Amino acid sequence: MEEFSVIGKSVPRTDAWDKVIGRAVYTDDMKLPNMLYGKLLRSPHAHARVLNVNIEKALKLPGVKAIMTGKDILPVKYGIVPFAQDEYGLAIDKVRYVGDEVAAVAAVDQETAEAAIELIEVEYELLPAVFTIEDALKPGAPDIHDGPKVKNNVSIQYRKEFGNIEQGFAEAYHIREDVFRTHGQYHAPMEPHAAIAMYEPSGKLTLWSSTQIPYFLRHNLASTLGITEDRVRVIKPAVGGGFGVKIDMYSKDFCAAFLSMKTGRPVKFLYDREEAQTCVRGRHPAILKVRTGVFKDGRISSQHIDLTVDGGAYNSTAPLIITLSGYFGMIPYYLPNLVLDAKHVYTNKQANGAMRGHGAPQMRYAIECQADMLAADLGMDAIDFRRINALEAGSPNPAKMILRTCGFKESLDKAAEAIGWKEKRGRGNYRGVGVGGSGWASGVNNMSHIGGGAVVKLEKTGGVTVLTGAADIGQGAESVIAQIVAEELGVSFAKVRVVAADTDVCPLDSGTFGSGVTVRSGKAAQLAARDIKKTILQVVAKEIGADPEEMTIREDKILLRGEFKMDINKAVKLVQYADIQVPMIGRGYYQLPAKEPTTLLRDNGDISGSYSFGTQACEVEVDPKTGRVTIIKIVTADDAGRALNPDQVEGQIEGAVMTGIGHTLYEDPDFDMGNGQNRSVSFIDYKLPTAADAPPQGVIHVETNDPVGPFGAKECGEGATIYTAPAIVNAITDAIGVRIMDLPITPEKILKALKEKNDKGRKEA
Repeated sequence: MEEFSVIGKSVPRTDAWDKVIGRAVYTDDMKLPNMLYGKLLRSPHAHARVLNVNIEKALKLPGVKAIMTGKDILPVKYGIVPFAQDEYGLAIDKVRYVGDEVAAVAAVDQETAEAAIELIEVEYELLPAVFTIEDALKPGAPDIHDGPKVKNNVSIQYRKEFGNIEQGFAEAYHIREDVFRTHGQYHAPMEPHAAIAMYEPSGKLTLWSSTQIPYFLRHNLASTLGITEDRVRVIKPAVGGGFGVKIDMYSKDFCAAFLSMKTGRPVKFLYDREEAQTCVRGRHPAILKVRTGVFKDGRISSQHIDLTVDGGAYNSTAPLIITLSGYFGMIPYYLPNLVLDAKHVYTNKQANGAMRGHGAPQMRYAIECQADMLAADLGMDAIDFRRINALEAGSPNPAKMILRTCGFKESLDKAAEAIGWKEKRGRGNYRGVGVGGSGWASGVNNMSHIGGGAVVKLEKTGGVTVLTGAADIGQGAESVIAQIVAEELGVSFAKVRVVAADTDVCPLDSGTFGSGVTVRSGKAAQLAARDIKKTILQVVAKEIGADPEEMTIREDKILLRGEFKMDINKAVKLVQYADIQVPMIGRGYYQLPAKEPTTLLRDNGDISGSYSFGTQACEVEVDPKTGRVTIIKIVTADDAGRALNPDQVEGQIEGAVMTGIGHTLYEDPDFDMGNGQNRSVSFIDYKLPTAADAPPQGVIHVETNDPVGPFGAKECGEGATIYTAPAIVNAITDAIGVRIMDLPITPEKILKALKEKNDKGRKEA
């Protein structure tokens, strides 16, 4: 008999059919009776004081029902991280980027709302603006935010020292120092941001929103509106892609709620594609200075990483970007001596925030590229250099992260073998192979209340209903939770139905971020299923005179020491009419093993229950005439613990790789550095990789069966994005014999690098 009945099987996703036939309901699909339509007035200036907003003409337009400005709202700031909150629902004192929200209109239709926006007159006092990290840090640069905590536009920073870095450098056989630059990137989800608010006479406010974090959204909404959380209900319909951009509360949420409360009618806001590109979050551009010392045998003796990120106009997830970057600069290599310097800098561009891998892609790009450079300096093979420094389960970590399982070395070997490393590395002729490796967390416990709850209900028909606060944003969370419950409870997958992400119905859950859903929410669901299973077995054991410890449920059958005794439907009826009168529900709650939430800003500690690891190997061909890069193949050897649903794991990895390919070769936000206007306003202006750009991929499962996650699972949703850029760039370097330090790697940069290389060769000749 197989070990598992449901786990490890590639069962179809529970939402697959609805999405295929177009029956899935997204926020913008909804239309409520008597609904109004909202539109936001946005600033045309990158930095200006708002002196006056005149709404008189707009109010007179037939069909306009309400208008709000910053003067109407409570001066309550919001944000993801409590101590870094710096945004208002609408601008109160000044605007800080082109697109900042100034006023909002609710009207009988979209056309009227848009016409009203054109009639609002705003008086601005223009202020000097800064659009680069370097300009923002200059002495005398304009202050984007006021306050004693913000000096020289640095909103948050830290320095962490581990070991004795100076001694480590003194003992080093070889030292090199390099500067790397990464650029921004947009999430570009298929579904733009949308929200519908409905305020009832009873005082209850319901918000349907394309969000990743219903409970955090409820909290921010209640605080900014000045009402208690129990009066706010947040429901997440189907979400057409998130990748981190739908973590924050946006003006569309706040203004829909405010205007619904003001008019007593439902109000819908939908961002158009330009707003979804230019007025939401993006990936942080970064400057990384990396100094590393190594012994003669290749072991790292000391490392100093200086990270500066461009946060844009607001903090959003500022503390997380710099701390997560730091944590994932520490793995997957052993670093006995390490210093991390990190700072988040304001600029007058749209704010940046969480995006797949959140900080780790920038950090690992620099470290993994320098790993190849160090190996070359020492005359070592790049795989051998990584193996000699690779962490293993139980390896010490500077910040006291606990590595319970680690498949990194195995992933190195398998990825190298699959790409043909020994045969293809260094062959020249504009073909090359490269690798990149990393680790990532299965959820992060760096804020209070990072946990998940679940309730499992047995229906009298034998069906199973799971209530979870987890937010499925397209990654298949509900499907894998259903698999976990089916396996733990011993019932068939088809019996399980999941109800999710409704703050009035479902248990508290932190939401979807940091790759924590499978481990955090899945574990809670497993515990809830185990709870009700215990009840079932106690009742059945009493009925047949057996010891419940010797019984189990498998494939809808009650077994006693492996022998069939009763089917699940009969068992459910016994529970329903048992004289002990127990409810047919199970409860579970799970928080990551760390005893206290931790962050590098405050102290060190184990930020996650488990850490995934992986290696990507890439083969490329470069056209020396055009500079065009063709990816021949990418292979990902991924340690995701146990693959609960192999097809979903592979789908997540393949999608993550495409995100990484876009960041490395194609996507490059275009800002006018004279006025701060974002010119990447559509998919015509912003180049995304398409299906035609997708290379052949291979996925190798490195199963480590982690003791923390449900049935041994770890994350698989973000990790594979982290090492795509260095794998591709290292392969390009192998192909053309010259390294480009700044992302993205465009044909123009390649042609320039080849010309400089050839010119240098002719001079030396």
